[in-house]
Amino acid sequence: MKKGDSFRHLFQVTEEIHQNFIELFKDRNPLHTDRKFAVRYGFDQEVMHGNILNGFLSYWVGECLPIRNVAIHDQSIQYIHPVYRNDQLTLGVVVDDIFESVGSIELSFQFSNQKNTVVAKGKLQLAVLT
Repeated sequence: MKKGDSFRHLFQVTEEIHQNFIELFKDRNPLHTDRKFAVRYGFDQEVMHGNILNGFLSYWVGECLPIRNVAIHDQSIQYIHPVYRNDQLTLGVVVDDIFESVGSIELSFQFSNQKNTVVAKGKLQLAVLT
């Protein structure tokens, strides 16, 4: 892996993922669970929990990154547009920098939906485990 490398991965926001998130974390805020409530506030339907995207990031780092000896040290994410049930999201990741002297990798990422709209973006800092 080197500075400038880029990666892509597809995710589908399924009803199963949505329901499992609610079951695990007990977040039943009506924005995420009540269509009429969400529509009343200008959304097309229930908005998926933003932290589902954090779960996708965790999966990508743990299972898709070409090196395994890393841990997320710092993470920031901006939610730009709502994500809805059945959205297909493309995660795009770019290696911004590698700091071998301190065992750190900095990455930028963005999630885009099937309409090519960026719905979230952010930064990851990974610690390389030695």
